[in-house]
Amino acid sequence: MPEDPESLLRAMFDAARKAADPAACVPPHLPKPPKGRTVVVGAGKAAASMAQAVERNWAGAIEGLVVTRYGHAVPCERIAVVEASHPVPDAAGERAAAQILERVRGLGPDDLVLCLISGGGSALLSLPAPDLTLADKQAVNQALLRSGANIAEMNCVRKHLSAIKGGRLAAAVAPARLVSLLISDVPGDDPAVIASGPTVPDPTTFADARAVVEKYRIELPPAVARRLRDSGDETPKPGDAVFANTQTVMVATPQMALEAAAKVARQAGIAPLILGDAIEGEAREVATVMAGVARQVRRHNQPAKAPCVLLSGGETTVTVRGRGRGGRNAEFLTALAVVLDGAEAIYALAADTDGIDGSEDNAGALLAPQSLARAAARGVSAKAALANNDGYGFFQAAGGLVTTGPTLTNVNDFRAILIL
Repeated sequence: MPEDPESLLRAMFDAARKAADPAACVPPHLPKPPKGRTVVVGAGKAAASMAQAVERNWAGAIEGLVVTRYGHAVPCERIAVVEASHPVPDAAGERAAAQILERVRGLGPDDLVLCLISGGGSALLSLPAPDLTLADKQAVNQALLRSGANIAEMNCVRKHLSAIKGGRLAAAVAPARLVSLLISDVPGDDPAVIASGPTVPDPTTFADARAVVEKYRIELPPAVARRLRDSGDETPKPGDAVFANTQTVMVATPQMALEAAAKVARQAGIAPLILGDAIEGEAREVATVMAGVARQVRRHNQPAKAPCVLLSGGETTVTVRGRGRGGRNAEFLTALAVVLDGAEAIYALAADTDGIDGSEDNAGALLAPQSLARAAARGVSAKAALANNDGYGFFQAAGGLVTTGPTLTNVNDFRAILIL
């Protein structure tokens, strides 16, 4: 049994992040250099660190451009790195996406485009369709983020408002060879959802996008409503000839991260139970279910015998109704705190592997049996914080914020509930 449960949880989170480190997971999957030119493009929170890994392991000539989130750039010598806004797109991302299209057009069959894709690419590749403006996309993006829509639903809409996502980048690359290296941040590891699938076929349609908008009652700018209703500019579908010379490789996934954390647990004498790498749903509802499982372990030693740790990944959602601060991981843990109500011998950590929970400066937080009392001593109620979507404020008072800074990778959320 560990003497310091909180340190063990942090060690498991560190192992999960390191399993998706581009310096380790990108080089084994690099293709052979082509006869012609090699152009590297990409987008996502890990795009710059992936580009750096390519540069350090590529023997021939190379050039290109990738776009990453502000604060996520790393030094590259031959591949230009542009920083842009996430989760709400900005003009820097719009310009970068246009430049990426310019760099890949006009290439031939002897040339290679190496595309580096990771989570966050949807917002960073913010090039609107010709009949839309950046302001249109920003408005829709903000509405989607607040709606409670899951990542697949959000990206379905985004693809149909974009000039580069939903397979359109692949269409620009053809007839050159296209190899995409992906770090997955989405439940199910679907390449068509990661960064809104710029290099793979899009199975969704304008009708699907309209259904998402109607489901969440999202108010659309007039130009967006017209495009979703009237446009015949559909995204490239499975079987389209533009994908004939493409290859897509998954280099890191949430499951890999969970398995790395499980190894740390075993070494500490704690039995790991991986509940799933693709768990979705409202953060507070997922927390209620997880609390029930933890209590079952404590009372009945089922579905695992204590000491054990319940591990899970995926991406929960938050329907924002309050005005507090905090991402989905802080929301999950605040709800967990309310349900567990200070239960003894149960600790938990939930954090985003990219180091940023929502749009805050923390990766997530750590819950201990004493967290409720610590926050209450500072006048902060967990129930009130949850009602106001203020998980950040709760854990700031409880002393449980986990801050890593940008990790330069992203395999989505990591959750661990340690039961002693």
